Amino acid sequence: MTGTFWALVPAIVAIVLALITKEVYSSLFIGILIGGAFFAGSSTGGFTLGAFFDQVIRDGLIKQLADPYNAGILIFLVMLGIIVVLLNKTGGSSAFGQWAKDHIKTKKGAQISTIFLGILIFIDDYFNCLTVGSVMKPITDKHKISREKLAYLIDSTAAPICIIAPISSWAAAVSGFVKEGENGLALFVNAIPYNFYALLTIVMLFALVLFNIDFGPMNKFELAAENSASKKSQEEESSQNSKNAKVSDLIIPIVVLIVMCVLGMIYSGGFFAYGKSTYLNFIEAFAASDASVGLVIGSVVALIFSIAYFILRRLLSFTECMQCIPEGFKAMVPAILILALAWTLKGMTESLGAKQFVAGVVSNGASSFKLFLPAIVFLIACGLAFATGTSWGTFGILIPICIAVFPEAGDPLHIISISACMAGAVCGDHCSPISDTTIMASAGAQCNHVNHVSTQLPYALTIAAISFVAYIIAGVVQNPVVPLLFGLAAVIVTLLIIKKLRAKD
Repeated sequence: MTGTFWALVPAIVAIVLALITKEVYSSLFIGILIGGAFFAGSSTGGFTLGAFFDQVIRDGLIKQLADPYNAGILIFLVMLGIIVVLLNKTGGSSAFGQWAKDHIKTKKGAQISTIFLGILIFIDDYFNCLTVGSVMKPITDKHKISREKLAYLIDSTAAPICIIAPISSWAAAVSGFVKEGENGLALFVNAIPYNFYALLTIVMLFALVLFNIDFGPMNKFELAAENSASKKSQEEESSQNSKNAKVSDLIIPIVVLIVMCVLGMIYSGGFFAYGKSTYLNFIEAFAASDASVGLVIGSVVALIFSIAYFILRRLLSFTECMQCIPEGFKAMVPAILILALAWTLKGMTESLGAKQFVAGVVSNGASSFKLFLPAIVFLIACGLAFATGTSWGTFGILIPICIAVFPEAGDPLHIISISACMAGAVCGDHCSPISDTTIMASAGAQCNHVNHVSTQLPYALTIAAISFVAYIIAGVVQNPVVPLLFGLAAVIVTLLIIKKLRAKD
């Protein structure tokens, strides 16, 4: 079965099951079992239980988890989860919220500040959702911005920012999926200009605020908030620790985390390689870096610093800091499980020769059709991520197929198709009511989850439609400038038309 259509069946089964069951864990696992059975059946001695279990367990799950690169990504996620829990317990978010409440005077200013804070917290979408809501809720309540609008601002500066930030858990995960003899991080950076959904989502956020436009169900909630009395923020009911916290207690650990991750990554790329005859500059070191090693170095140093800092500031005791460790680990278990299963399924498709088969099919008769594949990949990724509520599971299933279709690293469609997969996965995750990011955005804004989904959907679908056309253009022209200019113009024109129609009403 190796090197034939059967090599694709495990991934196809995982996709179909995920769409039907709306559950990614069992779907990925069943795909792994099928891949193991196919591989064992293709061995010279015929199918045996020993060969099956070796392929699924030893050469599959254990091998992927034992891989140094993969293990580094998992450690980074755990460190990140612990830091998030620590920051939540110190009360630094409340202190920053109070400071901003005293300095932000207008409704537009409150929304722009929320967007900028979401952009600044680009390390991880979980970190973003867990921080932005608690920080900005007092300010948005004061200026009569609906909780539904706050949830949309949070959600739209979580995954869409992480997927275009090279220093993030998402960059590390995507790099892990594409490290096929090429620099995964360099590929991620090259794909950023083609990530139309994420880039246009950020443009739409600013345009909505500056043009003072809301449409769909969101308009109703914004009008209701404008006509209501100001809400009393629940931040006033924060813990005793928050009374002693300062704005710096939120900002300093985040800055240290970002700086140390950058230093860790250029260190792994040879920037500080003393004793060598040649030295790499910053860009060369960043491109040659090992994202796994760099992010682990940065997160470990940031965690040690945060614990010491909070103890010296007497915001948390040593015992309280240690209690945050298992809590942070538990918060990252879903992401770790998805990655482990996706990596294993990826290994199955590789061992069955899926790349060689798909590449042969495309090269033998699909040369004209493949120009439209980025747009098709975008739609497939949207549907899969929407149905399963996960972007990372979608990456694990679709990115290996994209690489198989366009195996040459220098092929522009290689970059465009992978970027389309990432953009589509974020779009589907953004729209999905079962997405953990969507759920956390609702919780962070403390609004009804169904209301958040219904108000966000028209905005997300508008950008998705524009992005789909942009990927058709990108597949033809094979550069990011023309489709991105089209997308920018389309967003502005669409919003101006909506504003004009609303004015007539």
